[in-house]
Amino acid sequence: MTPITLRVKDAAKLAGISIRTLHHYDEVGLLKPQNLSEAGYRLYTTDDLERLQQILFFRELGFPLKEIARMLDHPAFDRLEALELQRRMLEEKMEHTRRMIENIDRSIQHAKGEIQMTNEQRFEGLDFTHNPYEQEARERWGDAAIDESKRKLESRTRTPAMQEELKQEWEERMKSLAEIRHEDPASPQAQEAIGAWYTFLGNFGTYSYEAFAGLGQMYVQDERFTQNIDQYGEGLAAFMSEAMTIYARNR
Repeated sequence: MTPITLRVKDAAKLAGISIRTLHHYDEVGLLKPQNLSEAGYRLYTTDDLERLQQILFFRELGFPLKEIARMLDHPAFDRLEALELQRRMLEEKMEHTRRMIENIDRSIQHAKGEIQMTNEQRFEGLDFTHNPYEQEARERWGDAAIDESKRKLESRTRTPAMQEELKQEWEERMKSLAEIRHEDPASPQAQEAIGAWYTFLGNFGTYSYEAFAGLGQMYVQDERFTQNIDQYGEGLAAFMSEAMTIYARNR
């Protein structure tokens, strides 16, 4: 039976990523398909697609590409164990997201004058320091990747003073974006501002460019996000969503 293989454009379409992303994974040695067509085109086998699936799961969980490569190439790596652990990590992430949405709901009520929130309540559910599966990952795939992930998490531990600074910066960036919301989202000014927003969000989590664009879509698809953002200026959510999509696509 002839093995099933896919050319790069078909593999990219199947995985929901860009052809450029697959080219980049090849260039950095993360995913190098072993087979080439007679014309020299990359051909992705089932094994290649399984590795790609693992890469995308780990990317969603915030691991950098170099650390993903170390884990996947670790002698102790086991795909089934990885899938089981990834599922538990995503469940934890889902619960974290649920708590953040609850915070956003309360923030919307606060913005409408329906309730009052303290500064402490503004950041409830925004704990990025807890990782219940750290030891389990260490035991399976070694310390290198996990140490890097933990370092990034610990760097986000915030004192009350730091939380206040982040809150103030959030307000300032939103107001700055609101001032240019009538500009073309693709303009250099808009793209510079939305690039600064991408950098600022790094204080709260790790976003791939695809995830950044997806977050922008949520700004307009979920009315709670739209209302919270548009309090700084009507139409801001739509402007940011389009600008974020363009920013991600250009990278």
